[in-house]
Amino acid sequence: MAQSDFPGWHGTTIIGVRKGGKVVVAGDGQVSLGQTVIKGTARKVRRLSPGGYDVVCGFAGSTADAFTLLERLEAKLEATPGQLQRASVELAKDWRTDKYLQKLEAMLIVTDGTDLLIITGAGDVLEPEHDIAAIGSGGNFALAAARGLMETDHDAEEVARRAMAIAADICVYTNGNLTVETIGG
Repeated sequence: MAQSDFPGWHGTTIIGVRKGGKVVVAGDGQVSLGQTVIKGTARKVRRLSPGGYDVVCGFAGSTADAFTLLERLEAKLEATPGQLQRASVELAKDWRTDKYLQKLEAMLIVTDGTDLLIITGAGDVLEPEHDIAAIGSGGNFALAAARGLMETDHDAEEVARRAMAIAADICVYTNGNLTVETIGG
């Protein structure tokens, strides 16, 4: 099988929701290779604590690439304690300009309970509108669902869980096995 014919790892859904002083990041557990589910219990949401400073990260894309980026982000956070936005911009700059990092295929949602950001390999550090960030193959489904749920009495975690359940019902690359991390409030 030629490299270009290899089906590749595909899909996931990660959502970040800020509501009521809390930020929740939730991610599904499905890892797919082409049309085959390889694993249903992957943990794509992690808590980093560089220097005692808590940051929650969710990733979509290549797992090895995402772990490389998380290690780099942790180093940036250690160099700029308590400054998630600055560390994220520094990571995005490196990702965009470093020849090794440019090849990495992943996206990140990061939060310290105050900032909620999406970091991409295109050099973007985005602060999403409506206090919702979503990435991955089911990201748009989860985003739309969460936008509709934000007007309800549900807290951030319930909005994230319900949005992920809707995405899992629609996106074949997303399952209902969630990892959920809460920060703030």
